[in-house]
Amino acid sequence: MRKLLLPGMIIVSAILIIARLFYLQIIDEELKLKSENISIKIKYDYPERGYIYDRNGVLLVANQPSYDIMVVPREIKDLDTIEFCKLLNITKEEFHKKLKKAVVYSPLLPSVFLGQLNKMEYAAFQEKERKFEGFYIQQRSLRDYQIDCGGNVFGFITQVNEAVINKNPYYKSGDLFGKQGVEETYEEILRGQKGVKHIQRDRFNREMGVYKEGKYDTIAVQGKDITLTIDAELQKYGEALMKNKRGGIIAIEPKTGEILALISAPSYNPNILVGRQRSRNYTKLYNDSLAKPLYDRSLLAEYPPGSPFKILTALVGLQENVIDTSTVFACRGGFSYGRGRFMRCHCGGGMRKLHMGIAKSCNAYFGNTYLNTINHFSTPSIGVDTWSNHLKSFGLGQFMGYDLPTGRRGNIPTSKTYEKIYPNGGWRATAIVSNSIGQGEVLMTPIQLANMMATIANRGYYYTPHIIKKIKGQAIDPKFRTKHVTTIDKKHYEPVIEGLAEVFKTGTAYFLGVEGIEICGKTGTAENFARINGKKVQLEDHSIFVAFAPKDNPKIAIAVFVENGGYGATIAGPITSLMIEKYIKGKTTNKFREENMMNRSLQHEYNKFSRKYIDSMYKIKLRKDSILRVKNLKKLDSIKKANAAK
Repeated sequence: MRKLLLPGMIIVSAILIIARLFYLQIIDEELKLKSENISIKIKYDYPERGYIYDRNGVLLVANQPSYDIMVVPREIKDLDTIEFCKLLNITKEEFHKKLKKAVVYSPLLPSVFLGQLNKMEYAAFQEKERKFEGFYIQQRSLRDYQIDCGGNVFGFITQVNEAVINKNPYYKSGDLFGKQGVEETYEEILRGQKGVKHIQRDRFNREMGVYKEGKYDTIAVQGKDITLTIDAELQKYGEALMKNKRGGIIAIEPKTGEILALISAPSYNPNILVGRQRSRNYTKLYNDSLAKPLYDRSLLAEYPPGSPFKILTALVGLQENVIDTSTVFACRGGFSYGRGRFMRCHCGGGMRKLHMGIAKSCNAYFGNTYLNTINHFSTPSIGVDTWSNHLKSFGLGQFMGYDLPTGRRGNIPTSKTYEKIYPNGGWRATAIVSNSIGQGEVLMTPIQLANMMATIANRGYYYTPHIIKKIKGQAIDPKFRTKHVTTIDKKHYEPVIEGLAEVFKTGTAYFLGVEGIEICGKTGTAENFARINGKKVQLEDHSIFVAFAPKDNPKIAIAVFVENGGYGATIAGPITSLMIEKYIKGKTTNKFREENMMNRSLQHEYNKFSRKYIDSMYKIKLRKDSILRVKNLKKLDSIKKANAAK
């Protein structure tokens, strides 16, 4: 029996191998299609991407025809390279570089040789296409932007790279996909499904018709149309107001969490990232390391929130019963909280209650409230963690889950933060009191500031901010319909909202009101520092304003952040009032305010930083050159001594 075991195993194995080979070679014809079979030519039919509309049905993004020259390197025969290059206006070096790239991808499979030809280039090549064996034209569509704003909202379309191809088998060399913004987030919905045709060829490489009567062919499926929550007119207006400024504007509909405007400044016209000049234009935008037009400040920039944060300081104080509406704190030009420690205040001084503390933005009121909150607990660690947990219920200090591919957490410190800063312990509430006024270790993004105001407008809840309103034939993610309730009781919001309304009546924004609209808001000014040449340099303060309107039945919550803009009521405040009136009334009535903001440029402030930065880089270069010269002189001196010794 043992003598038969080994021969039997060999026979069984041989039968299994033969059966498998028979299946692969005879029965499973799809394997043939996956191999690089020269007798089968694969053609892709690219569908149109889905259209993009704004919340009012205005078409924002459509498509336009585009033509790519495809190449199958192994099929190139008797090519007149000079004529080919002259026709397409490329150099021989570019030709060989592109052909080499195609060969690396596959000598037998088609790939893009030259993409996104215009109509004139397409017509010229089509006329002589028969002379260039191995090359053919592939038609597809490119984006056609109907507006010249919203670059950070839409993103752009670009060719896939090897990393994308390796990660997702759907994509082949030369395919296009969405990058950044809505195009990236909703790529699979917008792109549709490309069709595939298999063409049979004879030994002379002539097309004989479809393979197996189209058994393995698929039809292209057009991408689905989507509707955004963005109001195109408000978006365009906001970008015009932020011209020659840097910062961000976020406007949200409180009852739904829908983003009405998502503005990052400076921005760019999305049309410049379409066509053959896309790569060159993208490089220019990417290399602008000072203005950073590709950097979405509304989602990525983490700033000290400044005085708007006092709203949260008050709410936490009310929730923890360390203050109420009748609590009074004295302000004598600021807040003294330790030996030689003084937090200045510009509220005018006097005895302050919550209502006027908010309206006048009194540092003394909120400094005292914060200390009482932390000291209310047995240890500062417990106090800070309790305070931190309340703030996190507003979506702060974490990714918010919105439907855009980029973002930052911001920072809400905890006891662990201060254990790292003070490893030997001994820290107290007075060491971190700057948190009370939105300085210290607190950082927020503009979208977090806007969501904070939407939460207050709703009296204690919010919906995750999102930019998708409708997908044709498909429901949107249910998480955007989920209510998030804060840890602050609803009753505590009313006195705070009364204080925010007072800001526009007798407070820091009394001159920024809009007739017929009761606005609740808060000015903010945040200190601005930059590290230049290893030194901490103070620059012009950031201008901040947050608001919602109307007071009852709010329709819009907004945050405006202007870098180096100075006081909150100077630039961010007027922009906020204009945006609110534009959205609610559909027009603006204060033309002086509008013209002032449209024409207001802060480029001189940004140039100051640029000069300081460039000067510091120049000094570093001089220092490095000097060190290098010294090293070279020492090296030369040692060589001379060695030669003398010989």
